[in-house]
Amino acid sequence: MSTITAPAITLDDVLRALMETRNTIRENEEVARLRSERNAEEARLRSERNAEEAKKRAEQNEREFKKSQMDFDRRMKELSKQLGGHANRLGEFVQEMVKPAVVRLFQDRDLPVHQVLPNMEGKSKDNQPPVEIEVDLVVVNTEVLIAVECKSHLTQEAVDEHLERLTVFKRCFPQFSNYIVLGAVAGMVMTKEVSRYAHKKGLFVLAQSGSSIEIRNPSGFDAKEW
Repeated sequence: MSTITAPAITLDDVLRALMETRNTIRENEEVARLRSERNAEEARLRSERNAEEAKKRAEQNEREFKKSQMDFDRRMKELSKQLGGHANRLGEFVQEMVKPAVVRLFQDRDLPVHQVLPNMEGKSKDNQPPVEIEVDLVVVNTEVLIAVECKSHLTQEAVDEHLERLTVFKRCFPQFSNYIVLGAVAGMVMTKEVSRYAHKKGLFVLAQSGSSIEIRNPSGFDAKEW
């Protein structure tokens, strides 16, 4: 029986095997590098696409928001205009309710007034900063007048505004400079707190009572003079 002997491995065989292994490793590294670069490039492109899409969505959202804001502002302006018109009409309604009653009401409080001047507008003409005011009703005799502010809904802010108006009344109406000036507020709706606040500030408080108008201040009320 003959024996087959494998050829002996030479140094060249070993070197050749090492070279092939090295080449294979280099090829694998190149393939891995190319794959990594390709993946990085794809990731970059996806990121850019996502960023661009996100930018477009943000711009679209901003446009829609601005449009909604403009629509909201427009509707609020329209609503404010409508409400302002209703408020003005209600204020005029209160003024028309108060006007025929004020002479009698203040005469009952021993104030001998006899004339009502509606919607008086005045402007200061002295050397101080100019002031313009409008008073809904001025109830007057020859020595005393009562400046009345009429509101559908009387608030503390409206009371404060009228108090400021009274401080400059004689500047804006110098023809009444020798008069005793009193103040009053009238409202269709007012809280007890606002009514007490106006009373403490020295103002007559006129309010609706059923179908008529009454003075809420108790008898003997000492009104403030301006």
